[in-house]
Amino acid sequence: TVAKSWGHTSNALLAVAGIRVEMRGREKIPHGALLVASKHQSVWETFGLVPLFDDPAYIYKRELLWIPVFGWYLWKSDMVPVDRRARGGAIAGMIEAARKELARGRQIIIFPEGTRTAPGAPPAYKSGLANLYAATNVACLPVALNSGVFWPRRKFLRYPGTIVLEVLDPIAPALD
Repeated sequence: TVAKSWGHTSNALLAVAGIRVEMRGREKIPHGALLVASKHQSVWETFGLVPLFDDPAYIYKRELLWIPVFGWYLWKSDMVPVDRRARGGAIAGMIEAARKELARGRQIIIFPEGTRTAPGAPPAYKSGLANLYAATNVACLPVALNSGVFWPRRKFLRYPGTIVLEVLDPIAPALD
């Protein structure tokens, strides 16, 4: 698909900036419907995670739909929008859309902090992931990474080094 090609090509092009990508724990990724809870430190995660999964659907802030071309792609690819202005209704809408995509066997990628966070910053997790996990009865796959060290948030500059993405052990569904 276009998204997978974009992810592979973008990862390869990082070599121009002296950045390598190392992915660990790929064998831990279960097949089928799944919640993926990833750290979000840079723009890299928007394309870097796509090649890991069969048919991923990102949870994204609805405002991204207004970005020309990129927003149109989001809309056409059945991703899961969140209208953050809707407050409590945002969670209900997100759960409904995520259930629909999970029923199709897709992997839902969510950034539990809701936005890009600097490496080493104390976590400020939102309730979205916990609500999704409780409502969907699918496994949750934690993903750790260090992309923000080499491609800092809100910066155009990239620094040479190795982005390490590590897939951690899946969390079984329906736990307290």
